[in-house]
Amino acid sequence: MTRSALTTPPPDATRPRPLPGAPAPGAPLGPHYSRCFGCGDGHPNGLHLTALTPDGISVVAEFTVEETHQGAPGLAHGGVLAAAMDEVIGMSVWLFQRPYVTGRLETDYLAPVPVGTVLHMRAWCNGMSGRKAYLEAEGRIGSPDGPVAVRAAALFIEVAMEHFAKHGDIQTIADEHHEYEVNP
Repeated sequence: MTRSALTTPPPDATRPRPLPGAPAPGAPLGPHYSRCFGCGDGHPNGLHLTALTPDGISVVAEFTVEETHQGAPGLAHGGVLAAAMDEVIGMSVWLFQRPYVTGRLETDYLAPVPVGTVLHMRAWCNGMSGRKAYLEAEGRIGSPDGPVAVRAAALFIEVAMEHFAKHGDIQTIADEHHEYEVNP
């Protein structure tokens, strides 16, 4: 993975541990928002990514590349693959039970991903320091041990829920995010 200093954890970063109340190993992770392009089951052209946590601190997920996800004829659009990496990383950071946003996403494309392919993804955290979480992900073609097609490194920043209330749809946040208290 080609990475910058911005996505490399500092020496004092700590590794996350499963939190009390974290999903049990093997537990499926539902969408964080029904119309999310990445994981929402209510988005008509989204990735409809399905995920679970094997250990309470990492995520495995998959999505099938559809015709609506193509860039070049018959191949996944690179931006869609970057969105998939951002989504699986975002799902892994959700396990820390605090709201985060993407600060930086670095993506390496290693192989084309044809339409109809199931992309198997895995995301994990390399360390946390203050409000910053340093994460990585990879996407493999056809199976969890298939050839690596895409890799990503990311910096996510913890924010207050007020960030989403100020910049988003407060009613939808209140309706769909019952695990957080939202004050308009």
